[in-house]
Amino acid sequence: MVQVKRALLSVSDKKGLVEFARGLDALGVELISTGGTAKALSEAGLPIQNVSDITQFPEMLDGRVKTLHPAVHGALLADRSKPEHMETIKAHGITPIDLVVVNLYPFAETIAKPGVTREEAVENIDIGGPSMIRSAAKNHASVAVVVSPGDYLEVLTELQRGAGTLSQVTLSRLAVQAYAHTAAYDATITNYLM
Repeated sequence: MVQVKRALLSVSDKKGLVEFARGLDALGVELISTGGTAKALSEAGLPIQNVSDITQFPEMLDGRVKTLHPAVHGALLADRSKPEHMETIKAHGITPIDLVVVNLYPFAETIAKPGVTREEAVENIDIGGPSMIRSAAKNHASVAVVVSPGDYLEVLTELQRGAGTLSQVTLSRLAVQAYAHTAAYDATITNYLM
């Protein structure tokens, strides 16, 4: 069972995002976000902490580097059952993240466009998203990872019914989906580059 207190949302597909984030906010979940996702949530009137406030670094290299930072990955990968992990992140001022909501740059949609250049395709290879997904999925005993807007309602309903908690069954199911999602994404990239 995981108590969700802090969530990082960074999505390309914003379908259902605002409603899901509103539900999280109503449960008292702190919302952290990046770039366009932060803008969409802020414009919807939601309280958002930008990931650059967490990392103390701005997004850089045309957005290629946003979340690749110990303040994000330490918050995702710390094994909550190990006191030494928790002491280490505390010593570095890192607060755990309990939920990651990420879907990836639309690589398949990009390469399906007529006349797309290799440069355009390469710019739509997501790096930070798969890294966060895999970090959260590896630590799924303590962190929930949601990669599909189709899961928002089920996850939110369970959080509402469970006073902000998610079961290990749900965490495991979401982790499997996350690995399948990144595997399919990488397979699409591999096939394109071959």
